[in-house]
Amino acid sequence: MSGHSKWANIKRKKAKVDAVKGTVFSRLTKEIMAAAKRGGGNPDTNFKLRLAIDKAKANNLPSTNIERAIRRATGQEAGVNYEETVYEGYGPGGTAVYLDILTDNRNRTAGEIRHIFSRHAGSLGETGCVAWMFEPKGRLLVSETSRSEEDLLDVAIEAGADDLLREDENEFVVLTEPEALDSVRQAFVERGIHIEEAELVRLPKTTVAVPESEAERLLELLELLEDHDDVQHVYSNADIPEDFYPTE
Repeated sequence: MSGHSKWANIKRKKAKVDAVKGTVFSRLTKEIMAAAKRGGGNPDTNFKLRLAIDKAKANNLPSTNIERAIRRATGQEAGVNYEETVYEGYGPGGTAVYLDILTDNRNRTAGEIRHIFSRHAGSLGETGCVAWMFEPKGRLLVSETSRSEEDLLDVAIEAGADDLLREDENEFVVLTEPEALDSVRQAFVERGIHIEEAELVRLPKTTVAVPESEAERLLELLELLEDHDDVQHVYSNADIPEDFYPTE
């Protein structure tokens, strides 16, 4: 699939490093609050909340923090009110950048995000300027050492997934339509196949090969956006040479 870009792989490697930082707990808490506010505090009937809770647990967010976030989002406990919004823009090399935002102060966040873009050879665009370049998808990360790729592909196809891609030696990515993510996830779980991550994402319909002269500046921009407290997800159509990302 064309949208499976190197930036997605680089971002996941970076997330493993960021997991040791305290900021990851804040981001996970906000994601839980947004899902609970939008669809209610019961994960059995709110799939996005269930995804957010699973992600939080995988990153060792304490259960008390999860419960408190749900209570605050549903009005059972006083807390900060976060708004969801989207920012879109352009980075070096003619790349598109799409940001999911959760903020308690839109004006402050907009100014800070605009500043990051402008300082790193990018520009914040108008609403809708790059959204059409990205497609909503469900994404499952499967770690499986005991089954062949053919076996996993059979499970994926039978469950209604769109594609299965090799991510690493023993890791695979399963792509689904957004509404099929839960049923495909359940099909893998029922067969005893471990799911490391399950999330709703936006994948680029096509990717842009970034020249070496622009790759370093673009990576710096994307990493600064990832590190911003109000940015929940960063999506780009950049195809960045992997050797530009440090291994340590």
